Formats: sequence, C-alpha cells, structure tokens
Amino acid sequence: MKAIIYTRVSTEEQSQSGLGLEAQESACRTLAGTIGASETLLFTDAGISGSKGIEDRPALTEALAALKKGDVLIVAKRDRIARDMLVTLTVEKVVSKRGARLLSVAGEGSDSEGVTGLILRTMTDLFAQVERETIRTRTRSALQVKKSKAERVGAIPYGYRLAEDGIHLIESEREQRIIALVQSLRADKLSLRAIVARLNGESVTTRTGNVWQLTQVARILK
Repeated sequence: MKAIIYTRVSTEEQSQSGLGLEAQESACRTLAGTIGASETLLFTDAGISGSKGIEDRPALTEALAALKKGDVLIVAKRDRIARDMLVTLTVEKVVSKRGARLLSVAGEGSDSEGVTGLILRTMTDLFAQVERETIRTRTRSALQVKKSKAERVGAIPYGYRLAEDGIHLIESEREQRIIALVQSLRADKLSLRAIVARLNGESVTTRTGNVWQLTQVARILK
C-alpha cells in the first residue's frame, strides 16, 4: 500500500501558524507510518487558494494520477483538499474510482463509519466553504472601508499618488492633467490610436516614463 500525501496552503495561510506545509507533512507521514504504508509520496500546492478547482492544482492533479488500487490519499485536514464542497466531492469520486481511500489526519469522518462518517465529512466540508465565504465577505468589506477613507488598496490607480503617510492617496497633478487631456481628445472624436500617437508625439510619457500603448489609454477612459 502506497501513501500519497497532499499538502496545501494559500498565500494568506503561509504566514499563519498551525497551517504550515512542514506541519502538514509531518502529521501525514506519522499517519502513513501508523497504517503501515510501504511507500510515501509527497505532493504540495503552495500559495494556492482552497477555492481553486482540480485543474488549477498541479500537485493535486499529480497526486490523484499517482493513486493505484489499494493506495491511500492522506491530508492533514479535509479543507486542505478544498474549501469548496464540489471540488472535495470530485476528489473523493476520483479516489474511489481508482480503488483508493482518502484519509484525514484530523479524523473528519472515515468512509468505514457508514452514515455517521458521511454526515461528519459533509458537515466538515460545509463549514470549510462557509468559512471561505465569510473570509471573502470580510475582505470585501475591509477594502470598501479603506476605499471610503481614500486609503491605498492594491496598486495605486492612475491619477493618484501615495501621500507621505504611506497610507492615503492624493491626486497627482501631472497624471490628472494627462487624464483630462485624454478625455478631451476622446470628446473630440479622436480614436484610441490617434490619442496614443498624440501623446507620444508630444513626448507625454507614462507613469514609468515609457511610451503609451492602446490598452493604457483605454484603461484611463474607463
């Protein structure tokens, strides 16, 4: 019997304690030894969200492909497979079709426990998805609050610059003038190509000092 270990952390989880790849691997290897696995293979997806599908998980895809009849896929917790019930269910079906088993170190419902195990697994997967949606909602709310306070959120939008406090955004006079020029040229019925040619012809450079491209002008007009 071969033990296929799958570990995963999202970008956010990489900086949190208790969710590290090493801790997951150690716990999975201990279980593999307990069940008497003759061989252990490790597959890891680092910095990948639990909402991603199987097709976006290179290591998970390889782990499933490596499974043979009688093998075991081991994870530290079921939410390492996914925080989406549909993805987790799909993985379970693939494991089953290969004649293998899926085991969680956390013991979140074994397939040998019948209906009780099924209920526990389903509830675990549901809570994982609910937690993901809760985090997503909180993140959106936090970003909206920052935007309402004119605080930086991600990349600095064109037309603004970062204030001296390193938090708030203030208008960039130069970029605001360029925005006004682009809008004025567009109002005069100039095409995007004509606007780009006008800017580059008058040596008006981008924020980084380069020549203008169609996509950059289109983005300003949006």
